[in-house]
Amino acid sequence: MAIGVTEQQQPGHPGQQVTDAIRVSVPDRGLRQDLRAVNIVWRRELIRFKSDRLRAVTSLVQPVLFLFVLGTGLSSLASHGLPQGVDFRTFIYPGVLAMSVLFTAIFSAASIVWDREFGFLREMLVAPVSRSAIVIGKCLGGATVATFQGIVILALAGLAHVPYDPVLFLIIIGELLLLSFTLTAFGVMMAARIKQIQAFMALTQMLVMPLFFLSGALYPLRGLPGWLTVLTRLDPLTYIVYPMRYAVFSHLALPPQATELLSPSLTWFGWTVPVGLSLGMVALMGAALLTIAILEFQKTE
Repeated sequence: MAIGVTEQQQPGHPGQQVTDAIRVSVPDRGLRQDLRAVNIVWRRELIRFKSDRLRAVTSLVQPVLFLFVLGTGLSSLASHGLPQGVDFRTFIYPGVLAMSVLFTAIFSAASIVWDREFGFLREMLVAPVSRSAIVIGKCLGGATVATFQGIVILALAGLAHVPYDPVLFLIIIGELLLLSFTLTAFGVMMAARIKQIQAFMALTQMLVMPLFFLSGALYPLRGLPGWLTVLTRLDPLTYIVYPMRYAVFSHLALPPQATELLSPSLTWFGWTVPVGLSLGMVALMGAALLTIAILEFQKTE
C-alpha cells in the first residue's frame, strides 16, 4: 500500500495547512502476479513478431538459400561421398533447421536493448513483479517465435526428400523448442548488460556464424583435424544438430552403413555420447543461461 500526501493552504487562515491523504492501491507481489507478467511478456513477443512481417520473411531467407541454393549447387560435388539415393540437400537439412531458429532466437533478445534505449524497459523493471518473471516471459516468447520459424522450414521437408512422418515431426519440434529456448536465454543474458543496439548486433554477428559452422551442420563430425574436433565438441549447437540428424536419418529407408556414414555418432575420446545425454546437456545449458540472465537483470537499473 502506497500513500501519497499533498498539502494545501486553507483560504482565510494564513499559515494553516490542510493535509489530504490519497490512498493508492498497489497489488502485492506473488506467484499469481509473476505468472501474469510471464504471460504478458510472452504475448508481447508474439504480437511484435506478428506485426513485423518483414522480420518474419527475412529471417527465412538465409535457411532457404542454404537449403536450395547451396544444397543444389554443391550436390554434384558432394554426391560422390554420399550413398545412392541421398543428395546434399537431405544431408544439410537438419543443420538448416537449426539455422532457422538460431538467428531468430538470439535476435529476439535485441528488443531488450531497444527497450532500454527508449525507456520502456525501465517501466517494466519498476512493475510490482519479480524481474525473473520478465526474463522467463522473454525467453518463452523468443523460443515460441523461433520454433514457429523452424516449423515453416520443417514444412519444406518433402523438397529435401525427408518423409512427412508425424513421429519424426514431433521429435524435431521438441528439439527445436529446446534449442530456441537455450539460444534465447543466451541472447537475453548478453542483452542484459548491453546498452546500445549496434553493440549487441555486432556481438551476435561475431558469435552466431562460428556457432553454426562448428556445429557440423554442413559436414559430418568424423575424420576432422584434432583442433577442429575440439572446437566442434565445445560448440553447444553441436549437441542439438547431432540429435536432429540422428532423428532424420533414422526415419529414412537406408542401410545401417549409410546411416552411420551420414549421421556419425558424437564421441568424447572414443566414447559415444547418447542422444539423451546430448539433449540433456542442451537443457542444462538453457537452465544455466536463464539463471545467469536473471542474475544479470537483478543488477540492471
